Amino acid sequence: MKNSTFLLSIIFILIITTSCVSTKSTLKNVDDNAPSPKLTKENTFLITQYSNDKKYGYDPDYPINVFYLNTKNENLNAQRFLDALAGPNGEKISYTKLESCCPFPTKRHEIGAGFLDVYEVMWLGKSNPIKLYINIYEKGYLMVPIGLSIKK
Repeated sequence: MKNSTFLLSIIFILIITTSCVSTKSTLKNVDDNAPSPKLTKENTFLITQYSNDKKYGYDPDYPINVFYLNTKNENLNAQRFLDALAGPNGEKISYTKLESCCPFPTKRHEIGAGFLDVYEVMWLGKSNPIKLYINIYEKGYLMVPIGLSIKK
């Protein structure tokens, strides 16, 4: 955790010194009043709602906000979310974390900034993977992005 904090600090300083970074967040779907998600017996998030917004999860301004600060593993809530999903017809999905991108200001990290994690999601029969943007720093209502379903 200390190494990742140090690395994030260095990256954030480089971004600030080499580009114009806004101090205003562009994230549109942060909601501190969103309920904390419940866990299933399989240790995945219990997701009951489907998004009808085609930007939800697919656009960096509308990431899936899974909020990790109540766990020791910063990737755990992203995994709990993704493990609760299936392909559009119930297919088993696989996912890979590609990168972190898109810095934004946040009060939930000691350096004052967070990054979105980009995950590539695939399933049998899907020729091109989809990319989902996940925010581990902020809270929001968890929903199934368009084109996916809830794992049974």
